[in-house]
Amino acid sequence: MRIGIDVMGGDHAPHPILEGALVATAQLEADDVVVLYGDEAIIAPAVASANIGPASVEIVHTTESITMDESPVDAVRSKQDSSLVVMCKAGSKHADNPLDAVISAGNTGAFVAGSQMYLRRLDGVHRPGIAAAVPTFAGTVAIIDVGANIEPKPIHIAQYGVMGKVYAKRILGIENPRVALMNVGGEEQKGTSDLKQAREYLRAVPDLNFVGYIEGRSLFDGGADVVVTDGIVGNVSIKLAEGLATGLLKKMSQDIAETDPKLAEAFKPILKKFYAEYDYHEYGGAPLLGVNGISLICHGSSEARTITNAIVRTKQFSVSGVNKHIVEQLATIEEEMSVA
Repeated sequence: MRIGIDVMGGDHAPHPILEGALVATAQLEADDVVVLYGDEAIIAPAVASANIGPASVEIVHTTESITMDESPVDAVRSKQDSSLVVMCKAGSKHADNPLDAVISAGNTGAFVAGSQMYLRRLDGVHRPGIAAAVPTFAGTVAIIDVGANIEPKPIHIAQYGVMGKVYAKRILGIENPRVALMNVGGEEQKGTSDLKQAREYLRAVPDLNFVGYIEGRSLFDGGADVVVTDGIVGNVSIKLAEGLATGLLKKMSQDIAETDPKLAEAFKPILKKFYAEYDYHEYGGAPLLGVNGISLICHGSSEARTITNAIVRTKQFSVSGVNKHIVEQLATIEEEMSVA
């Protein structure tokens, strides 16, 4: 398997990205190749001094990088020798010796645009969506979309339900995942006309365990295994949860330490375990479902271990046949959706 890494993308790039990629070679197989895209003057010395293997490493020198605050589409079009764009081009099925997976912690909009532009879409997919695996008190929930499509049409949201089901079953191991549509309430009459149309599309999908609307407060208590929504609501939801969880843990630790230092010491292992269970770094990245390949989007603040975990997860994604099953399932539902 050939796995491409955008070494120059991310809030803390390039060093944590590079370190994580090199560490991952020890967890791959001898026929795997990690291809590093970026400034060779930075990458080559790190590779030379690292303990590589059993997977091998290749370096592709690029002269540009896309920053986090650049306009996504403009950056992809204008910076043709950026690490992100050169990597995405290599992910095309028409490229020479193409990549099987591309990974970036850089500008999400640019990576989504580059993935769609060069990897293209799977047959039957209208708009790809980012699927985030979110740890909750009742298990892991897949939320799709969390940032790729901020103004989805009802058919896009319905397709997210199907793609989310495949992801939850093949990657998260949930045999018959419950799919819900995010709304301001659970009542039938609530929501926009687009949400109501998406609901009818989802109801028409055969063998989809659609459980109706879900509110934000039910996201963490086991109300569904897959939650579909637009890119704005999905992105705000996961970032709100991330910020709240981080703040609560810090506040709890401070208050306990100020009240009873001995209790704080005793409480440390519990906090550490809790943090590990809900730590996004352990999940590696979120796949852009619907592109013709594997495009894994990592958090902008990714650490070395985030990248290592992301690389390892691409192997699981490849073996599970997610893309094949998405194409098969979407092919069977077009007629049902058109008459819903």
